[in-house]
Amino acid sequence: MNQLIISAATEGEVNPLVPNIWEMGVVLVGFAILMFIVVKFVVPMFEKTFAERAEAIEGGIAKAEKAQAEASAALEEYKQQLTDARTEANRIREEARAEGVQILADLKEKAAAESARITAQAHAQIESERQAAVVSLRAEVGTLATTLAGRIVGESLNDDERAARVVDRFLADLETQNAGAAK
Repeated sequence: MNQLIISAATEGEVNPLVPNIWEMGVVLVGFAILMFIVVKFVVPMFEKTFAERAEAIEGGIAKAEKAQAEASAALEEYKQQLTDARTEANRIREEARAEGVQILADLKEKAAAESARITAQAHAQIESERQAAVVSLRAEVGTLATTLAGRIVGESLNDDERAARVVDRFLADLETQNAGAAK
C-alpha cells in the first residue's frame, strides 16, 4: 500500500508542499475582503460599544462619587443638627433649672412675707388682747381696790373721780415696784 501511494504521487507530478498560485490568490482576495469588512463595519461597532460602556462606567463612577459626596454632606449636616439639638437641649435644661430656682426663690419669698404678715397680725392681735385685758383688769382692779379701800378706810369711795385717782395711783405704784424688781 505504501508503494501505491508513492506511485500515485509521482504520476501527477504535483508536489503537495508547493501551494497552488490560483488558490493563494483567491484566499488572499477573500482575506482582504473579509479584513475590509471587519475594519470598515465590525471594528467601529465594537469601538462604539466599548465607548458606550466606558461612558456608562465613568458615569456610574461619577454618580457614585456624587452620591458619596452628598452622603458625606448629609452626614455632616446631620452631625451639625445633632450638635445644635444637644446645645439647644442643654440651654433649655439650664433655663428650666434657672427658672425652677427663681420660682423656688419666689415661693420662699412669698412664704416668708406671708409668715411675717401672719406673725405681725398675731402680734397685733396679742397686743390688742393684752390692751383689752389691761383695761379690763384696771377696771376690775379699780372696782375691787375701791371696795377694799372703802372697807379699810371705813368710808364710801363711790365718787368716780376720787376712785379713779386712787386706782391710778395704786397701779402706778405697782408698775414702779415691778420695774424696780425687774432690774
